[in-house]
Amino acid sequence: MKLKKFVDALPIPPTIKPIGKRDGIPYYEVSMQQIKQKLHLALPPTTVWGYNGMYPGPTFDVRRDHPILVKWENKLPFKHLLPVDTTLHGAEPSRPPVRTVVHLHGGRVRPENDGYPEAWFTKNFENFGSKFVHEVYYYPNCQRPTTLWYHDHALGITRLNVYAGLAGFYLIRDKEEEKLNLPQGEFEIPLVIQDRSFYDDGQLFYPSQPGQKPPPAPQPPPPIDPELPNPSVVPSFVGDTILVNGKIWPYLRVEPRKYRFRILNGSNARFYRMRLSSGQDFIQIGTDGGLLEKPVPVSEIILAPAERADVIIDFSKHRGQNIILTNDAPAPFPDGVPPSPDLSQIMEFKVKQKSSKPDTSTVPERLSCFEKLEPKDAIYVRKNFLVETTDEFGRPLFELNNKMWVDPITETPYNGTIEVWELYNLTPDTHPIHLHLVQFQILNRAPITVDENGNIINVGKAKKPDPNEMGWKDTVRANPGEVTRIIARFGPFTGTYVWHCHIIEHEDHDMMRPYEVLQNHNFDPCIPIPGVCPDDSFTQCCDQDPKHCNCKKNPGDDESSSHHHSLKEDHGDG
Repeated sequence: MKLKKFVDALPIPPTIKPIGKRDGIPYYEVSMQQIKQKLHLALPPTTVWGYNGMYPGPTFDVRRDHPILVKWENKLPFKHLLPVDTTLHGAEPSRPPVRTVVHLHGGRVRPENDGYPEAWFTKNFENFGSKFVHEVYYYPNCQRPTTLWYHDHALGITRLNVYAGLAGFYLIRDKEEEKLNLPQGEFEIPLVIQDRSFYDDGQLFYPSQPGQKPPPAPQPPPPIDPELPNPSVVPSFVGDTILVNGKIWPYLRVEPRKYRFRILNGSNARFYRMRLSSGQDFIQIGTDGGLLEKPVPVSEIILAPAERADVIIDFSKHRGQNIILTNDAPAPFPDGVPPSPDLSQIMEFKVKQKSSKPDTSTVPERLSCFEKLEPKDAIYVRKNFLVETTDEFGRPLFELNNKMWVDPITETPYNGTIEVWELYNLTPDTHPIHLHLVQFQILNRAPITVDENGNIINVGKAKKPDPNEMGWKDTVRANPGEVTRIIARFGPFTGTYVWHCHIIEHEDHDMMRPYEVLQNHNFDPCIPIPGVCPDDSFTQCCDQDPKHCNCKKNPGDDESSSHHHSLKEDHGDG
């Protein structure tokens, strides 16, 4: 079925409101539900999973250093909407087929609030995984203003739960950012780009085995390979249709003025390399972890799954024009099949002739305080290898350091310390590597030479990251034939987190590993670190969560004060 482009207006997800307060902290309840939603004018309503009955979920709009509580509830059916491969770890036949747990992607949170893959729970919390701790999550919001997102992270079925619709935006703001006078209100719009395939009746298509194609290929597809499990995980999934904010190829009417777009690649595996058909630049102002130090004009933006770009687009010189957001990223990236004409278009901006009011917004030359992490301050350089092998069924199996999810933890940074992680990609494709808990910086990438046995025999000259990657990141593109070097300060919390490839089919099979932030008796997260920007400081997390921060009391302190109390004025935000 050929769907016409740019016939549906872009929906903007509503902002969720708290239902009350608990101990003075705003308290939210969000339920995951199976619903029918119209994704295109010509398609019948599609069965999807949504947070609070909508896909994508409602947007959280919160203040830095103002914590919130969220109770995530599973109200989904007992049968999965999509084909579950019970040969994958965590999805065995003995487990409930529908399990959920929510991860705040990019959030600086304690491990028990991070959405650990084994902290899953089922409908009405009747069953739960080995790492499940509590029903209500605490988000301290103790980090710089940024575009985060929340999505499902249940072990072995993350690819299916996210594809079914379980994702939404989570925006953190503060006074400092508001003083910049960037476009705001109706002129600030989040955009989550995803790809899907459909049956003719409008229902979601997801392959039951590698090689299965959506309509117009014959349906139902026969088992492609009797040697493989049925259903079976696929090496990666790319759809034949692009959606933005849950609508297929939508349009947005814009005024001839500046807009701010917070763009998220929410696809399972598809990369996007985006341009504007008008030939104009984007002005990139932020990355995964918040604002850049200075704005960067760019003619194209590459986003791997889970990466975000915060951009300004100025339509003032394009009155009456229709401008298409285009895509030319191959799949798999970077050397796969170029996108079809349909997949080369994402959405359309229809520029009006007149503005409703003058555009008084600005893009200042300096956006934020930025502390550059230095390799000389790293106490450890960790070499990591991205590898591809095969599993017991002969299917492609992706791993980190030749280890499976269930293998013992090998990455153990100490709280408060800086480490360099080197990511040597020995596979043919780019992998977006995501570390939970931390925001990091990209140091450089360098070509590597590998012999026939997979041994690295040479590392070439390092190349700096692109200017629009020189900010805080939580997901990095590790390209094939390269070592990608990142640097992070681990903390302020200790405990077990995960790191993984964010091509979600890879994450489920088996490119995800736990890592542990260890206690560091020489580090007090409640004492400011010299040179750290106030909105990045660990101390603000201790203000929100002193009982978990392991603050060391000064000998002269009384019970009612702490030696970082005076920082609240600097670090808090109203």
